[in-house]
Parts: sequence; C-alpha cells; structure tokens
Amino acid sequence: MGAGIYPQPQPDGAAVRSGAATGHDGFYHEAACYSSDDDFLAMVVPFLDGGVAAGEPTIIAVDERKASLVRSAARDLAGITFLSNADQYVRPVATIRSFRTVVADHLAAGVKQIRIVGEVPPLGLGIAWDGWARYESVINVAYHDFPLWTLCVYDRRNAPEHVLADVARTHSHVATADGGHSVNAAFQEPAAFLVGRPAPPADPLEATSPAIELVDPLPSNARRAVADLGRRSNIGADALGDLATSVSEVVTNGLLHGRPPVVLRAWVVPERLVVTVTDAGSGPVDLFVGMVASSAGSPHGGFGLWLVHQLCDRVSMDSGDHGFTVRLVAGQDG
Repeated sequence: MGAGIYPQPQPDGAAVRSGAATGHDGFYHEAACYSSDDDFLAMVVPFLDGGVAAGEPTIIAVDERKASLVRSAARDLAGITFLSNADQYVRPVATIRSFRTVVADHLAAGVKQIRIVGEVPPLGLGIAWDGWARYESVINVAYHDFPLWTLCVYDRRNAPEHVLADVARTHSHVATADGGHSVNAAFQEPAAFLVGRPAPPADPLEATSPAIELVDPLPSNARRAVADLGRRSNIGADALGDLATSVSEVVTNGLLHGRPPVVLRAWVVPERLVVTVTDAGSGPVDLFVGMVASSAGSPHGGFGLWLVHQLCDRVSMDSGDHGFTVRLVAGQDG
C-alpha cells in the first residue's frame, strides 16, 4: 500500500503547521474541536483545499448549515464530495462499513490517499454516545491499513464534557484553528479504551416494569413476542422487522454461547421499543465483537452481533456481575 502524505506532528505534542509534511503509511486519525464557525472553517477548509490541490479524493460529511459555510469558503468545490452526516452517521457499524467501501473503491482505482471530514450528529452525542465513542476507538483498528486521513470535528458548544473527554482518548492526533497538528498525549489504544469504558447507560424505560419478560425463550418465540409488542408503537414495519430479527440473533447467541438463564425483557412507548437480553455468562472475550467484520468468526456469535449492530438504531453490550447483556433499541432515543 502506498504511503500517504500527512502533516508531521512533533513527538512532544508541540504543534506544527499544515505545510510541513512527510510520508506516512496507514490511518491518520485527527480530532478538531471548535468553539465557533470561524474556528471550524480555519481547521476544515485548509484540510479540504489541500486534498483537492493534491488530487486526493476529499469527502466531507457535516450538516447542511456547515456545508454551506464550506461551500462559501473552499477554493475548489469540484474536488469535494459533500455527504449529509445525518445519513452517513446513523449507526456506528454501518458507518464503518460504508467508509471502508468508499475507501476500498478509491484504492482499487489507484488512489494513493483519501481525506474525510466527518461530524457525529447531535443525536449521537446523547444516550447513543457510548456506541459512537466505541466507533471512534474501533476505527483505529478498522481503518488501520488504509492511507486515510480523517478529521473528526466536534462543536464544543453542544458536545458534553464526557464526549469531549472520549474524543481526546480516541484520536491519536489533534488539529488546531491556527493550522497546527500535534500528537495527542491523551490517546489510548483501542483495547485499553474499550476495557476501561464504563457500562453503557440504560434506557430510561428500563426504570419501569417491562411489558414482557421471557426466560429461556425459543428464538422464534422471542422474535414473535417482540414483533407483537412493536405493534403498540409508531415504529415503522422495516425497523420493527429488523429489531425482531436482531432479537432472534441475540437470543440464539445467549442460548448457544452464554449461561442460563437467558432472560428477555422489553419496554414500549409510541416512539421507541427497547429490548434487553441477559445471560449469566461473562460475554465475548473479543473486545471488537460486533463492531468490525474481522470479528465475525469469533466464538461468541460474532457474525450475528455484527449483523445486529447494523440493523438496530442503537445497540450496546455490557458484561458485569449480572452477566452479559445486549440492549437493542428501535425508534427515537429518550
């Protein structure tokens, strides 16, 4: 794989200007946290202009307001592909798969380096953030061999402090509005970051009595019960079908790879359906299970969990004294 051209950060963290560059092989994962539109443009526009000038495929996935700012400031729009982040950042695993496909297609066409600017939408910064934090960590593995420079932008005005702290721990480099690029001393390797994660937050509905509770159900019975419950919601037929399929996969994994009992609980309100499946085992050993395709052959139902992460609006997994729990959500977050 050909070497890309990246800014050379200083080992001690001192910033360097974007004009200084050197050959770098593989993935360059950079965070850019901004506090104003001017800061946003100061970090993003030179990045995009540099990609266009170098003849590198250059992609930006942000909201329409920020896209309009970029269109007004960039030198050459013809070399930039604009995507909606609301469409591109729907589910973490689907986003990984989508970007891997885009990059692989460019590499097959002979491209030597690709640049991407991306921003997780505001909905991803709430209760769904745990999944996106894992995404930001896991792509250091999923994109490791790609000659890809990603600039992940976060608005300090609406990103909570715990989100910004996770951003600092998942990006190996940091960009600044004055054109600097530096090594990020707070970066944690993915395995260390994932092991140290707190348990993902429960959905608020879980504080209430479940609408259904099944112990060691057959996967077909679990799927049917969830589908029936979903009819009490406003969730679309496709999303409900995907959730029912996912429930079947997770129950099967619990029965085959976990320890009894396998307990399914579900809660429903008009806008959301939440399902948890808990077995008494310790869960998968593979920290990346469900998140990357390379884990699809893992012994704890890797392929099924990878599929589930692409079908459901929100998926989280938690191992603890209670056993191993998979949480599946269809519909709007609370």
